[in-house]
Amino acid sequence: MAKYLEKFSTALRIIRENGGLKESYMVLYRTDDLKTGTLIGEDEFGNKYFQNKKYFFGRSRWVIYNKKFNVDYDGSMIPAAWHRWLHYIGDEPPTVSPPVSKPWMSPHLENPSGTCKEYVPYSTTRPKIESWQPPK
Repeated sequence: MAKYLEKFSTALRIIRENGGLKESYMVLYRTDDLKTGTLIGEDEFGNKYFQNKKYFFGRSRWVIYNKKFNVDYDGSMIPAAWHRWLHYIGDEPPTVSPPVSKPWMSPHLENPSGTCKEYVPYSTTRPKIESWQPPK
């Protein structure tokens, strides 16, 4: 009986930490997972990063993307400094040890593949087959 009460209290704590029943449902809809953890920081795009060391290694750090993206989020929306922490390349998040900024570095942009912002290069080579033009 105590085992079931502990599981029920854990479920209630997770729902409370995710903002209540409605917000927990929305987090579950957007991410397919409900977790509880410590908020480590937030990046300039509004993504929130969490950690809970009680979870298995590889599952103990995660990101909740900005709500404005709903379910249309992508891994390229994570800046390099947070990617480093999220994938266990470094132990300290950018809030503790901020990355060094150089003047030649460009700001982070998400991958625009498949969108109207996608870069399409101009071809300078002649086509192998040319269309026929009627005489004038």
